[in-house]
Order: sequence, then C-alpha cells, then structure tokens
Amino acid sequence: MLKGSCLCGAIKFKAEGAARDPAACHCTQCRKQSGHYWAAVQVMDDELHIAGTPRWYAASKTAKRGFCPTCGSFLFWKGNGDPDTGISLGALDGPTGLRLERHIFTDDKGDYYDITDNVPQEEQET
Repeated sequence: MLKGSCLCGAIKFKAEGAARDPAACHCTQCRKQSGHYWAAVQVMDDELHIAGTPRWYAASKTAKRGFCPTCGSFLFWKGNGDPDTGISLGALDGPTGLRLERHIFTDDKGDYYDITDNVPQEEQET
C-alpha cells in the first residue's frame, strides 16, 4: 500500500492496489505546474482513497490536475474517462519500492537539464 499527503497535510491519500508505470513527465504543463518535471505512478480509481478535498484544474481538454487548495501541492493527474489516476511520487511517504520506468514528453523538457539516468525516454507529441 502507498500512502502520501500534500505539504500541509490537508489532503491525504492511500492506494491499496498495484501501482503501475512510474514515469517522469517533462511536458510543458507538468513543468509549469510543478516547477520542474513531474514524477507519478498510476493507480486504479477504485483503489485510491483521498481524505480531504483536492481542487481540480482542467489543464487541457483531455485531463485535469488535482492539488491542495491550501498549500498548492500538485498531487494528482487524471485523464478524462481513464479508470486510473496518476499520483505524485514526490508526495508519497516512506520507501515505495518503485523505480522510474520511463521519461515521457522528453521533446518538451527544459534546456537547463539533461536526462542521464539511462531510463528509457519517449518523445511524445503534446
């Protein structure tokens, strides 16, 4: 089970099922919202339990982003109609046992850093 929270603790969450596809997203939206790139893992919605009320922002026509309305922590990414939700790896408590499996939207990455960890990179279109 994975557990986590926002910076101020107003939003807490736990994921009881298997976490899938730990990835780092370098798209412009994730960089702007997080301040760098954003790392997340996918969990099925029926296995994700959220205490508190995140605020959701429809960042595009295809997805929304959930964050704490008090401290602003970016916690969730939800594709419209998807049965799962991305949860922030950085918001998880304690050891997770997870390892990044891929970097996505690497064409959009900032020019101020290099990706040097040998994790596969995917140059997707936004």
